Amino acid sequence: MIDLINFYLIPGLTLGSIYALGAVGISMIFGILRFAHFAHGDLMTIGAYAALTAVGLTGMSPLAAILVAIIVAAIVALATDRLFYKPLRELPTIYTVIASFGVALMFRAAVQLIWGTDNQVYVPGFQKPLIFFDTFRIATRHVQIVGTTIILAVALHLFLNRTRTGKIMRAVADDPTLAAVAGLDTEATIRWTWIIGAGLAATAGVFVGLDTDIHSNMGWNLLLPMFAGALLGGIGKPLGAIAGGMIIGIAEELCTYPFFGDSLISPSYKSAVAFVIMIAVLIIRPQGLFRGRLL
Repeated sequence: MIDLINFYLIPGLTLGSIYALGAVGISMIFGILRFAHFAHGDLMTIGAYAALTAVGLTGMSPLAAILVAIIVAAIVALATDRLFYKPLRELPTIYTVIASFGVALMFRAAVQLIWGTDNQVYVPGFQKPLIFFDTFRIATRHVQIVGTTIILAVALHLFLNRTRTGKIMRAVADDPTLAAVAGLDTEATIRWTWIIGAGLAATAGVFVGLDTDIHSNMGWNLLLPMFAGALLGGIGKPLGAIAGGMIIGIAEELCTYPFFGDSLISPSYKSAVAFVIMIAVLIIRPQGLFRGRLL
């Protein structure tokens, strides 16, 4: 049982935290802008590399560099919306979806041009885990990742439910036409959506670097599990996306545990769990656990 906790449950919570933060932006962008943003993973990669540059130039800790990652990712997201997505808003959604594929390729090419294609880490070397009761072991980075994700989830909930801007964002997500007629500033809401979504994606990118390493295809490889988390929680439901991302991450790790003597599936194929869950949700409960918007 202790091996289940140390080597499967805790890594699952960590992976789920990364998926959850990325899934929030996907869910919010779809809920307000009504399109699937396929460049979201590469936006995560940009944030991760921005933090890597900050760590290399100033020597600050990766956690402190999250602020740099958020600022850079938010600026890139706002500029991208202004240049590529805003001119397409009056056209059918498929145009914007296809444009997001092109943006993803541009982001990835820019990362490879600026930072190269080699795998890189924030903190090289082995980090000694925390040990409790002689048997329970947890890496410090896992505590930081899961703890920060919980704090951000609570802060997001308070923002959406207690602030005027958050309430306007919810109103626009429910009915953008009615919100515009009521005089609500939909453009400001869209800007806040990009800032929050990009900021959380950048934070997730830094967490990937803390947990393993970063490379130019990192965000693209994580895109499908993040979409699966957003679908599982319910499109347009940010807190549902957090729950969905957590479930996907934990499921990926637990499915490799030898419950009956052998692993349910090989660790090499655990990423397929996200595919299975996503397809099952679309078939059985397409509105997700939190009754989000139908695709």
